[in-house]
Amino acid sequence: MGVATLHSPAPPATDAPPRRRRRVPWLTIALFLLPALVLFSLLVLAPIGLASYTSLFKWNGYGGAPTDFVGLGNFVQALTSPIFLGDLGRHATLIALSLLVQLPLALAIAMVLNQKIRGRAFFRLLFFAPYVLSEVITAVLFSLFFSPNLGLANHLLGLVGLGELGQTWLADPKTVLYSLAFVMTWKYFGFHMILYLAGRQNIPNELMEAAAIDGGSPWQIFRYVTLPLLAPTIRISVFLSVLGTIELFDLVWVLTGGGPLHASETMAITMFESGFRRSQVGYASAISILMFVIALTFALLYQKFVMRRDLEGAMTGMRS
Repeated sequence: MGVATLHSPAPPATDAPPRRRRRVPWLTIALFLLPALVLFSLLVLAPIGLASYTSLFKWNGYGGAPTDFVGLGNFVQALTSPIFLGDLGRHATLIALSLLVQLPLALAIAMVLNQKIRGRAFFRLLFFAPYVLSEVITAVLFSLFFSPNLGLANHLLGLVGLGELGQTWLADPKTVLYSLAFVMTWKYFGFHMILYLAGRQNIPNELMEAAAIDGGSPWQIFRYVTLPLLAPTIRISVFLSVLGTIELFDLVWVLTGGGPLHASETMAITMFESGFRRSQVGYASAISILMFVIALTFALLYQKFVMRRDLEGAMTGMRS
């Protein structure tokens, strides 16, 4: 009797047709993905398609659908425009300043605030606070800070005996872009600091202690242990910083409006000015498509050549 029980047939549930068992997960997956796919199509794919279509016309946005087909004329106009080419140069300058100033500053402060010092929780909160402020509030705040007569910037220079260096920071084409980079650093370095802190806290302290026992100096431990293990976080930080700079709009719009003489204008500002103030909707759509192509190309190339090891999990050797 016991043998017969051991060799009894399988439960009826396992006798169901294999095809039916395979369909259930796909149907469930499709139902869960459907809301996200609908939203993505309406809010991302549809605007891209509409902008791609209108970019092929000379259109002011009024009088129904566009009819004056110009092909790639709007793209040629943008790529030969000194303003748009200047935008590309200004983006390159802001990206370089972000990578050379903002991110190293955030990394240095993160390493300091990772130490057991008094009040580090307060300082973490204090340095992260600017990131919580909206871009509009930040721009209004720094428009007062850089005011040539009553601003704190010139006043502080005067207090330390450098009053002759006082400037009309936001009204001078030679200083406005660096003033903007200063504001961006103040606002966003706290965000990158938090990223670096999170990355550092994932590194076991035993590695630092072993390096110290082997005679490594603090700089050598940072250079040869901390920095390589923090590399995936740094790559993510650089990725977000570059994409954020490409999309930069509201902070610049409120702070300088792109002036003076286009000296702080970005691609998004040029697109907005063309579409909503000059009624060149077709041309503005072409600029938006160029911005999209630049951001998408950077994202794909960066993920393929820089973040490939991170995406494959090679850094941790934990392939699933």
